Amino acid sequence: MNLVNLQDVSLAYGPLVLLDKVSLGVDEGERIGVVGRNGGGKSTLISVLSGITEPDSGRVVHNRGLRVGFLHQRDTFPDTTVGSFVLGDRAEHEWAGDARIRDVLRGLLGGWALDTPMSALSGGERRRTGLARLLVGDHDLIVLDEPTNHLDIEGIAWLAEHLRGRPEALVVVTHDRWFLDAVTTRTWEVGRGTVERYEGGYAAYVLAKAERERQAAVSEERRQNLMRKELAWLRRGAPARTSKPKFRIEAANQLIADEPPPRDTVELVRFASSRLGKTVIDLKNVSATVPGRVLLDELTWQLGPGDRIGLVGVNGAGKSTLLRILAGERAPDSGSVRTGRTVKLAHLSQNVVELDPESRPLQAVMDVREHVTIGKRDYSASQMLERFGFRGERQWTPIGDLSGGERRRLQLLRLLMDEPNVLLLDEPTNDLDIETLTELEDLLDGWPGSLVLVSHDRYFLERITDRVLALMGDGGLAFLPGGVDEYLRRRADTMGEATVPQSSSEAEEAPRAERPAVSAAERRAAQKEMQRVERRMDRIGRREAELHELMAAAADDYARLAELDAEARALAAEREELEEVWLEQAEVAGD
Repeated sequence: MNLVNLQDVSLAYGPLVLLDKVSLGVDEGERIGVVGRNGGGKSTLISVLSGITEPDSGRVVHNRGLRVGFLHQRDTFPDTTVGSFVLGDRAEHEWAGDARIRDVLRGLLGGWALDTPMSALSGGERRRTGLARLLVGDHDLIVLDEPTNHLDIEGIAWLAEHLRGRPEALVVVTHDRWFLDAVTTRTWEVGRGTVERYEGGYAAYVLAKAERERQAAVSEERRQNLMRKELAWLRRGAPARTSKPKFRIEAANQLIADEPPPRDTVELVRFASSRLGKTVIDLKNVSATVPGRVLLDELTWQLGPGDRIGLVGVNGAGKSTLLRILAGERAPDSGSVRTGRTVKLAHLSQNVVELDPESRPLQAVMDVREHVTIGKRDYSASQMLERFGFRGERQWTPIGDLSGGERRRLQLLRLLMDEPNVLLLDEPTNDLDIETLTELEDLLDGWPGSLVLVSHDRYFLERITDRVLALMGDGGLAFLPGGVDEYLRRRADTMGEATVPQSSSEAEEAPRAERPAVSAAERRAAQKEMQRVERRMDRIGRREAELHELMAAAADDYARLAELDAEARALAAEREELEEVWLEQAEVAGD
């Protein structure tokens, strides 16, 4: 059954045409992802679709009695309690007996007291309550504008699973590509007043778009743009991205038949070692606390040359604090931080450093550097700005008139133009659209320095980094061979089933968790042993990559080939033993 129809809808703000005679519809049970550049009309489209904004011309037809649930990017909240705001006037026996409502409360508000005043919540917590209020309601169509903002990786995974189990039609605007693939089955691309429609989630959309361009006989220069690298990544990516698009995928794959890997890790490490030296940043017995909580407990860890680390953990686990310690912006409570003499560090924090509002983007970038070399190509400040979405007159727009996302893009570009060899990035994807994200990924693919990334954008994190570490709340840093999936499994095992929010008195009476069965000294020893094993496994991985190259080059030299094969087998056996050691120590460290 058709729920909503747009017929020749147009809408403009001054000279900017956002929708130009757009006709489309949403059917019952459809799951649609909306993508496009910031400012291209995504939020306007869903606002018109939901009946919130009137178009300048055309018709918006809703099915009789249609119930629409809409999540705005920025909501206003009344002065009431969490329970009253989320549950309304529902009686306790009514919401407590509803499995769907209990699931929403566990997933978004688990551990909260329902009598907490809304005024006491942070911006991210208010966002969760707004999402919970919408999801406990009954709707025919759910429309979400950037629902993953302020959610951590666990929250995003829960939301994707929850939405997959709901029968309502869904229209969602988000730059989170993993979320799009996990939830949606159709994609709308908004831009230049039009809406292009594609079958499938994000992976299918990328392939279908490339196929359309191939069929339109675009030039060779156009075909070798970022789309090829994105396609290559999707084909090599996780099984979750292998949705079956309804077109000839073989034709699209011709575009990437000769595409090299996103980055040659061995070569980058070699180059990084020559630039950085053997020491980048070493932490020894570092501890850090905030009132009432230990974030880091005698942590010993080493960031090596060429390391690309993704850092995950629940909100408040200490990820930003660790980055600030690595950057030298905060001294640890105890322990030492040693930074290599050749390190040139850049730290992008969550707080955007304000620039002169009267200055212009091009001036702000040229103040740092007028030209930069990436790979074997030189780029001017203006060309780099264009790659980051500042086209034409936008390079001369006063910085005070830029959006929050544009200012963040500008700040990130200024950091990269300074050519650092160590990057610490704290949520760099906030407010960035998908096109800008792919540009940033392309820049970082060939970047040879060391990198530590904190991001709730799972796709970006998996795309840019080679290893994932986690702050699990015990003061240590855990290595996750299975990446984000392993982190989510560990969190689920640790937490068990989250509880429905309680009143304050019930929360105070809840029994405390049992203390660890091993001593703190034993746990620290296990963590140090895990770190030693991880470093050795990294070296083995690099040597194995070198051996594969040498074996390919020595294909006709059977004696040399046998020698290399024997070394490869010995390394594989050693790696298996190390994995067993790591798992044993992980059990001790996690007790």
